[in-house]
Amino acid sequence: MSKLQWAQNIDDLRTLAKRRLPRGLFEFVARGSEDEVGLQHNRSVLDSIKIKPRALVDVSQRSTATTLLGRAQGLPLIVGPTGAAGMLWYRGEAELARSAADAGVPYVLAMSSITPMEQVREACNGALWFQLYLSPETATSDQMIDRARAAGYDALVLTVDTVVSPNREYNSHNGFSVPMRLNRRNVLDFACHPGWLCAVIARYLAAGSMPRFENYPQAMRHSVAGRQKQRWAPVKRDESADWRAVAHIRKRWTGPLIIKGIGCVEDALAAVVAGADAVILSNHGARNLDSACSPTQLLPAVIASVAGRCPVWVDSGFARGSDVFKALALGAEAVLLGRAPLYGLAAAGYAGSARCLQFLREELDRCMAYAGVSDLADIGLDNLQDTGLVLPVIPVRSHPNPPQNLA
Repeated sequence: MSKLQWAQNIDDLRTLAKRRLPRGLFEFVARGSEDEVGLQHNRSVLDSIKIKPRALVDVSQRSTATTLLGRAQGLPLIVGPTGAAGMLWYRGEAELARSAADAGVPYVLAMSSITPMEQVREACNGALWFQLYLSPETATSDQMIDRARAAGYDALVLTVDTVVSPNREYNSHNGFSVPMRLNRRNVLDFACHPGWLCAVIARYLAAGSMPRFENYPQAMRHSVAGRQKQRWAPVKRDESADWRAVAHIRKRWTGPLIIKGIGCVEDALAAVVAGADAVILSNHGARNLDSACSPTQLLPAVIASVAGRCPVWVDSGFARGSDVFKALALGAEAVLLGRAPLYGLAAAGYAGSARCLQFLREELDRCMAYAGVSDLADIGLDNLQDTGLVLPVIPVRSHPNPPQNLA
């Protein structure tokens, strides 16, 4: 039996990924920020929601198909943007994109990815979206938007929840930074994982250079490794940005615009007013603000406030098909995946990420059968058991930078 055949769920893929990857790289993917309270909170909220089983219901014709942004797809899932993919597997972004396309779901290419967006597009015939962070220099963002349009990307995912660099202290303990500075600790870590070293780093070197951030403007395409005293930030975040920046992007990008990183009702409403075609509730997988609320817990209040004016999607902490079912029951139209497909990718490349999506498809389908549901459109609050869980009703205050005043 192969290692991949041994894996029966996403946690098994995580185990395989942990064995194959250097510790610093694995923890960069798997861990949160500061005290990692957010990681526990994301999981505990999902675990506290219970699905109501129904008996003697005809579920012989089940379907996990749905439609997002007017495009039919096989699952209510999106493979989200994750900057480490190209370090887990050679040209890992292209492998993720292929597995997503074969599963009938979109793939979001991270702005900080290593494989050029044009090569990812060539490798994938499915829905491809591009992630964008706001840069202080408007021209920098404009260049990436124009390049994504020219490469044939279908939607833009503007990520707004990382205004400053997060505090991930374990990266310092592991000697893992950007740029990566080689020291005794991480050199030993790499040497203890020769399979990864030969299959990933050696292949980049054989192709001509160390991995670098290929989707930034030319002057910013630094290598992931740097000299010991070299300090740089690949692309600075715009700490002064407000909703006027969204208005500019809305004008420049004529395709679907999705705003990711919404963490409260106020910002969800502001995103709707700013012209978002969908919003993604997210706490960045508990990798940014450690004390942020679980996006799943926010769903009922946001759904009620948005009131059908804009699709609401969610991410952060989803590892089972039953988790996806719960999000749909609370009103989300789709779930973004971060770590789960990365574990599959790190374990076995395309085959591993495809296996991850297969697990989720089978688990969601099984959940639907137990809940007496044949179509995703029929999943709702009635499919959840009343366990006394009190979901928040969050008061809406005025936004500090309301987009209504934008011209």
